[in-house]
Amino acid sequence: AEDIEKEALATLVVNRLRGVLNVAAVKAPGFGDRRKAMLEDIAVLTGGQVISEDTGLKLESAKIEMMGKARRITLTKDTTTIVADGNEEAVKARCEQVRRQIDESDSSYDKEKLQERLAKLSGGVAVVKVGAATETEMKDRKLRLEDAINATKAAVEEGIVPGGGTTLAQLAPQLEEWANTNLSNEELTGALIVARALPAPLMRIAENSGQNGAVIAERVKEKDFNVGYDAANNDFVDMFTAGIVDPAKVTRSATQNAASIAGMVLTTECIVVDKPEPKDAAGAGAGAGMGGDFDY
Repeated sequence: AEDIEKEALATLVVNRLRGVLNVAAVKAPGFGDRRKAMLEDIAVLTGGQVISEDTGLKLESAKIEMMGKARRITLTKDTTTIVADGNEEAVKARCEQVRRQIDESDSSYDKEKLQERLAKLSGGVAVVKVGAATETEMKDRKLRLEDAINATKAAVEEGIVPGGGTTLAQLAPQLEEWANTNLSNEELTGALIVARALPAPLMRIAENSGQNGAVIAERVKEKDFNVGYDAANNDFVDMFTAGIVDPAKVTRSATQNAASIAGMVLTTECIVVDKPEPKDAAGAGAGAGMGGDFDY
């Protein structure tokens, strides 16, 4: 409903507590004409009818045949998720109607809202139940699942690229070549520093698996763009075939954020850091042999 008065809400609550009527009151989404359109979307999705004065219907004349059906509805304080098996043809027709409205609209705001409606109509909803032997394990699985969902959303937005630091390592020689051709002076120096830093994630992954990071990075650069280092099996594989991928948005954002932090450090007069602990001669020699942590 557009709104629920206190008296009506109190009656619903009492009936719910007594077990007379198992019902939940939900405020209609959106405002004005957009609210009417969204209610029509829900009606199409659930196979029901919108009961309002605009459609010539009143609540007193409502019949059970006008009600929509849903396989599952999840309610929270702020959100309502409807999983419905509506008429597929009707939903497709409604989606086409919304697409035409998007094409005809000149307002970026209206287009954004129409695209949101289209996403809700055409997008699928999955229910994933997470269980485990202990609460700690369940929370860990839940966090991993949330990470996977967020990564999937990012992948849908901008696609995927070879993972495991492969993409950044493969881009390093191309950046170096482009910089030497198009840049000079300080700009060239900065670009070469970035090119040298790009293989760092791949090198760290290799070193964590007991390999020489610099050697692995150089071998990856010599191979095709899709071929990277599989640390779990200590092998060079096609990353797409092996399922080792990263969302392009994550790789791009990480590079941009790293550049932003580096720029902030360069313009900062003083930085407070932890004092490094002194290493013995043997430790220093071992660190030097592995390339050390302060290569850049």
